[in-house]
Amino acid sequence: MGQEPVETKWVGKRIVRPDGVDKVTGRANFGADMNLPGMLEAKILRSPHAHARIKKIDTSKAEALKGVHAVVTGADFPELKAASVDGGEAQVNLKDLGENLMARDKALYDGHAVAAVAATSASIANDALDLIEVEYELLPHVIDVEAAMKDDAPLLHDDMFTSGVEPQPKKPSNIAARMEFGAGDTAKGFAEADVIVERTFRTAATHQGYIEPHAAVAEWTEDGQSRIWCSSQGHFAIRSMTTALLDMEEAELRVMPAEIGGGFGGKTTIYLEPVALLLSKKSGRPIRIVMSREEVFRGSGPTSGSVVKTKIGATNDGKITAGEVELKYEAGAYAGSPAMPGCMTAFACYDIENAKVVGYDVVSNRPKCAAYRAPGAPMTAFAVESVLDEISEKIKMDPVELRMKNAAKEGTRALYGAKFKQIGFEETLKAAKDHPHYSAPLGPNQGRGIACGFWFNIGGESTANINVNPDGSVTVVSPNPDIGGSRASMVLMAAEVLGIDPEKIRITIGDTASIGYSGLTGGSRVTFAVGMAVVEAAKDVVKQLCERAAKIWEVDFEGVEWRDGAAHPASTNVGDFDPLTLGDLAAQAGKLGGTVVGASSINARGAGPGFGTHICDVEVDKETGRVDVVRYTAIQDAGKAVHPSYVEGQMQGGVAQGVGWALNEEYIYNDDGQLENPGFLDYRVPVTSDMPMIDTVIVEVPNPFHPYGVRGVGEVPIVPPLAAVANAVSHAVEKRMEQLPISPPRLLSIIDG
Repeated sequence: MGQEPVETKWVGKRIVRPDGVDKVTGRANFGADMNLPGMLEAKILRSPHAHARIKKIDTSKAEALKGVHAVVTGADFPELKAASVDGGEAQVNLKDLGENLMARDKALYDGHAVAAVAATSASIANDALDLIEVEYELLPHVIDVEAAMKDDAPLLHDDMFTSGVEPQPKKPSNIAARMEFGAGDTAKGFAEADVIVERTFRTAATHQGYIEPHAAVAEWTEDGQSRIWCSSQGHFAIRSMTTALLDMEEAELRVMPAEIGGGFGGKTTIYLEPVALLLSKKSGRPIRIVMSREEVFRGSGPTSGSVVKTKIGATNDGKITAGEVELKYEAGAYAGSPAMPGCMTAFACYDIENAKVVGYDVVSNRPKCAAYRAPGAPMTAFAVESVLDEISEKIKMDPVELRMKNAAKEGTRALYGAKFKQIGFEETLKAAKDHPHYSAPLGPNQGRGIACGFWFNIGGESTANINVNPDGSVTVVSPNPDIGGSRASMVLMAAEVLGIDPEKIRITIGDTASIGYSGLTGGSRVTFAVGMAVVEAAKDVVKQLCERAAKIWEVDFEGVEWRDGAAHPASTNVGDFDPLTLGDLAAQAGKLGGTVVGASSINARGAGPGFGTHICDVEVDKETGRVDVVRYTAIQDAGKAVHPSYVEGQMQGGVAQGVGWALNEEYIYNDDGQLENPGFLDYRVPVTSDMPMIDTVIVEVPNPFHPYGVRGVGEVPIVPPLAAVANAVSHAVEKRMEQLPISPPRLLSIIDG
């Protein structure tokens, strides 16, 4: 029996966002907005080569230029240790992190940082970069993931031996890791199938496309309390990574979160912060570094390109009998592609008795990949959902019915081992089948695609403080940067527990010295996990207020209950006392023990997985190859939409990014391994005119592990669009799309072929 929805007064309301006024008036401070007295501007020199040994760096001419105050190279950083460090969502390899930040012996991709200059102006710093002399020995490079896996491929790392293989290989290769898991007997399952579809799908590396480039301001101080202001998705992780690379104690660095102009996973790591702090130490002045758009593309991490081979068998009545997936993901220059979550999510939407997944994490001469909303999942969903679409055609079964027949439900054990509790996948499928979009007629050259998606969602370490002010207003201190409206959600949950109007609550984001450690803003965890911490902190406040009311009334604590923002006698037996509101008790705080401060520190467990089903209609111009998305409906189980407008915004944003990934976005390299489209003119993200109004349907199947039933919502919406768009185009042109993006030249070649 599933959990019933909790009745709420404020949770579920569409209040005005607390940070809205500052942002629309321009008062909000982003990463590049901080100015400090005597601040210098810094620029980074980047390798123009895809793979080259750095034989010598001569910075003497740059250092002699008037206005230059400091120059650093990899040699100025402490020696890198073979260790792991908190990288936010997971531990990261410290040596790889440091070498990616600033090249040491080799430059491993076009855009790899090799030196940095701090000067009195950005123009002088740029002039100084031209004076740095770097002697390179060019080496063979490899860009393509399958080419990088070959025995004779140019080797990026002499000390990389494939993990996950027994016995351990003695010869180094570009395959960082192999992973495999499964269940049942796939050979038996395929033997039972009436129809088998096997195809290989390819996706290109795509960037998160955040509008605000990376920026950091750093100040090294002599009192052991250096400071960084930066645009990031987790300032505690920035502190951990920066101090580890500079051999500092974490208490010696205070990281202040700026507002963030988009991240989507791409701002969960470091590119500038340690460089800025080291330049500040060397120059004795504050430092600001801001990436250009070209640097963002060349020097920060896109998601992986992929090759995914998929084979699925089914009976004529639609029962999936077996499934196999082999995926190869580009990690970029250093190990760490999302191959494992790609493997784990591949069949997560379905209850399949016989299945096997094999994944490869492969390095190549590209920027080190970074997280991008549900990292790894969209690529495998593209492959699996495309094959399921083709199976539904072959057996003449409605594509939603096929998915409903095999849908994961409560009690299903996922291939990666977890046994699902209460989930809402079937409800999203039913909502899709019943939606007017699904039965609407299509016009000439139009096609409709269906696809589903899954993401785990995570919890983790989270903190919250709530301060009750003397006038009865309340301040919530959250530890996490707000990238999707989480401030509004925190206010609503605090208001629900405290029983007061959200207008009485203000919220601020605490820096690393102002509040306890919390995991980063990623993995769709904040509303779930930090929200739980806020609820616990609010309960702490309520407990203290009830204790104080008990003192005033001279009754036992059990004789007081809190409702509607006030302390009430728990029963008529306690006494006939007038209610004491939060404001009444706050005004007497000095007489009753001091200011009321609620605090919570938790390690949140039970993040409910999320599921979505998308419907996409496209129209294809068969003369030009242009694809227009003419209608789109996204359906998703949010558990409980704390602030429905932001849930809808997350769903619509994920769709827009997925459509761009499907139709236009890709990294394009020339024969020398240089990126040819490092800017929004040539790397084409969707704009308003490219998108229809995106319809959203929020399904609410409560997560039993959250007080209000919350599931994370930020990752799921980007998982189905690649397949939904590709399936729609496949139906429109009656040829199966196996490679993304479906750009006009590529689609024309398929139509004409």
